[in-house]
Amino acid sequence: MSVDHIRYDLLTQEALRSVLRRVLQDTVKGGLPGDHHFYISFNTGAPGVRMSKRLRAQYPEEMTVVLQHQFRDLSVNEQAFEVGLSFSGVNEHLVVPFDAIKRFFDPSVQFGLQFETMGTTEQDDLKEGAAGSPQAEKPAAKPLPAAKPAEAAVAEATEKSAQPPSEPDAPGKSEGGAEVVRLDRFRKK
Repeated sequence: MSVDHIRYDLLTQEALRSVLRRVLQDTVKGGLPGDHHFYISFNTGAPGVRMSKRLRAQYPEEMTVVLQHQFRDLSVNEQAFEVGLSFSGVNEHLVVPFDAIKRFFDPSVQFGLQFETMGTTEQDDLKEGAAGSPQAEKPAAKPLPAAKPAEAAVAEATEKSAQPPSEPDAPGKSEGGAEVVRLDRFRKK
C-alpha cells in the first residue's frame, strides 16, 4: 500500500469543519431557520477550549451542547466559536475551537458529521512511529467516515446530553466509553 503524502484524511476533516463553521456563521447572521438546532460534542481537554472549572470538573473529557432555544452571544471566527449557555440555571461562556469538535448533528434534517480531533491524529501518529523501527515509513492514513449515519448520531448525541457521565467500566460500554444505542430506545412504544 502506498503512503498518502497528500493527507486526504486531514483535508477532508478540514473541509467538513468549514461546513460547520459556515452553518454557525449563518446562524449568527440570521438565527436558526425553521426547526434547525444543533448538537455539538467536543473534547473538553483540547487546547483552546475555555470553560469554567465547574463545567470542566463535571465534563472532564467530552461535552455535548445544544444550540436551540436558549443560547446567546454566538460568535464565530476561523479557529473557534463562542457561545453563552445556561447550565442548571448558571450562565456560562464557552469557547470551542473547531479542532476540538468531535460530532455535529442537526436532528431536524437528520444530518450529522463525525470528526477526528486533531490532537488524536498527532498522538496516534506518534504512537505508530514509536512502535515501528526508526527507518520504517509512516503508515498511510486511514480515511475516517465523513458522516455518521443519522440514527446513530442522534442516538449518541441524545444519550450523551441526557445523562451525566458514567463510569468507564459500566456495562454496555466499550473500552473508549461509548455506548451503542438503538433509536428504538427513544421511540414511544
